[in-house]
Amino acid sequence: MHDRRGFFRTMGLLFMQFPLLRSSGRAIPSRSTPHFSDASERLTLKALPQGAKDDNVVAAVREVAEAATDFSWLSQGDTVFIKPASNSAKRYPATTSPLSIRAMVGLLREKGAARVIVGDKPGVEHVYQDEKGRRSSSRKIMTINGLHRAALESGAEVHYFDEAGYDSYFGDRTEHDSHWRGELMFPNILNMVDHVVLLPRVSRHIVAGTTLGLKAAVGWLRDDSRLELHRNAESLFEKIAEINDAKVLKQKLRLILTVATKVQTTFGPDWGFAAEPDPGLVFGSTSLLAHDMVALGWLLWNREYATPRAQLAWYRDPYLTFPGIFNRLFVGYIWGVLQFLQSETYETVPIRSVCTDPVISRAATIWGGLPRLELEDLGDGLDEDIKAYLMDKATS
Repeated sequence: MHDRRGFFRTMGLLFMQFPLLRSSGRAIPSRSTPHFSDASERLTLKALPQGAKDDNVVAAVREVAEAATDFSWLSQGDTVFIKPASNSAKRYPATTSPLSIRAMVGLLREKGAARVIVGDKPGVEHVYQDEKGRRSSSRKIMTINGLHRAALESGAEVHYFDEAGYDSYFGDRTEHDSHWRGELMFPNILNMVDHVVLLPRVSRHIVAGTTLGLKAAVGWLRDDSRLELHRNAESLFEKIAEINDAKVLKQKLRLILTVATKVQTTFGPDWGFAAEPDPGLVFGSTSLLAHDMVALGWLLWNREYATPRAQLAWYRDPYLTFPGIFNRLFVGYIWGVLQFLQSETYETVPIRSVCTDPVISRAATIWGGLPRLELEDLGDGLDEDIKAYLMDKATS
């Protein structure tokens, strides 16, 4: 099994010896600052004390979910697919909290869902599949990180995209013009369920800067689509956002909810410094944009106030240096020399607020602008200074 941490350490040393790899020689796509729309979206959150017991976290997930949506979209007998962020075998906060799955499965069954299915496909360095076969398995990875057990013990089914086979995907297009060259390949299970609930995490990311709700959509893709994402990387940020504009996801995504009592504030996606703030947060929304606007603010707050300065040095947070080069080397590591030679690079885009986040900005551009954010604090447990910080990052 490939190890992303060891790989990037080795490749980083090699990169320092080969400065010619620093540029692909092609222009980076121009990016405009997103505008704010007249629409407003609500984000519901619940503050929990540091070290909150599992039962309290589960209760908070249920409370946030019921405040974020009235579940009018769910009819008796419907099937709901829960998509976590299970990039690797690392446990929360490198992947979704198992407690969010336990809480959400039970709640959905109480609300009338006949079937609740949990599934994902980890990153290509952990589970890889093409026409010739498969290396490792999603079941193995999600057993190690605890999400498989959480799903089964809470009464859900599991469905792992690689187990269904390489041909068990269908092509779908985005609703708006995109940077993708053709159809995106999504698992057939999406055509067999009525609704999708997304359970991401909050983390830094070595090549994308952040991994929040929008970035979690990469997990849907077959590995040939993932190759295009990483190889044609001058529009990597835009393509990440545009996955979520695919028709099937726009039609079926109902709720986005994150347990963020811990936040991975450096490196990412598989490892990094795990901040454990006091309080921690559970938050959710029916709007993917509203969710990620707050998720980004929470990541930035934890980087600023809950992460030791030494952890933010470039060698622990390589997105600050040459993420495009690391991405290009990653292409070569997974897909070989030929794809490496065809791959593109890009420069760091500093992410200091919502309007400077290229993934959120692209999503806002194609969806009519950033919404006016309304924070609903259940129990008024979040400090006003932190609320002000989150709102400032969501409006600048």
